[in-house]
Amino acid sequence: MSQFLYVHPENPQVRFLKKAVETLKNNGVIIYPTDSGYALGCLMDNKQGLERIRHLRDLDKKHNFTLLCRDLSEISTFARIDNQAYRMLKKNTPGAYTFIFKSTKELPKRLMNPSKRTIGIRIPDNIIALALLELLGEPLMTTSLILPGNDSTEYDPEEIRDQLENQVDLILNGGYLGESPTTVIDFSEDSIAIMREGAGDISPFQ
Repeated sequence: MSQFLYVHPENPQVRFLKKAVETLKNNGVIIYPTDSGYALGCLMDNKQGLERIRHLRDLDKKHNFTLLCRDLSEISTFARIDNQAYRMLKKNTPGAYTFIFKSTKELPKRLMNPSKRTIGIRIPDNIIALALLELLGEPLMTTSLILPGNDSTEYDPEEIRDQLENQVDLILNGGYLGESPTTVIDFSEDSIAIMREGAGDISPFQ
C-alpha cells in the first residue's frame, strides 16, 4: 500500500517532499500533481520503475516519455535544442506543454522513442512539482496519469488512491486538478508541429 500525503498546493510541506524524494531514490514510483492533472514519475535510471509505469498505463515501446525539468538549464544535457526553440521555450515555460526534441547521447536509450530517437521535455507550472524537482536535483522521468481506455488525465486524488494505491509507492495529494493533458509541440523536425492540443495555448507555436 502506498503512502498518501496531503500536500498544501501553495506552500508544500518540505517533509512530505523529502519523503517523495526518498521514495524516488529508493527506486520507487510516485504519483504527483502537475498543471495538467496528475502524473507518474520515477528516476531516469530506474529501469524497473519505467516498466512498472509502462504496465500501469499499458504503453508500448514507441511511447514518447518525458523528462520533467525544473528550468531550461537542465534541458540541453538531454535534448538538442537550437536558439529559436530555446527562445520560444523561455517565453512559454513553465506551462502545460510537452516539447519533443531529438535526444542527445547522454539520454538513456530506454527513455527515447526507439525509431525517432526523441524525448519529451516538460517544465510544469505547478508549485508542488517544481518544489519536488528542486529538492530532487535532477529531472524526473514522467508521463501523464492517463489510465487505459481513458482520454483525459486523472484529476481526483481520492479516486487515484482507490484505484492505484497498491500499484505505486507514494501519492502526493495536491487537491483537485484540471484533467486536460499537456499540449504537445514537436521541435524534432525542420518545422514546428502541434501534435496534441491540450491545456497549453497553441497560438505561440502557430
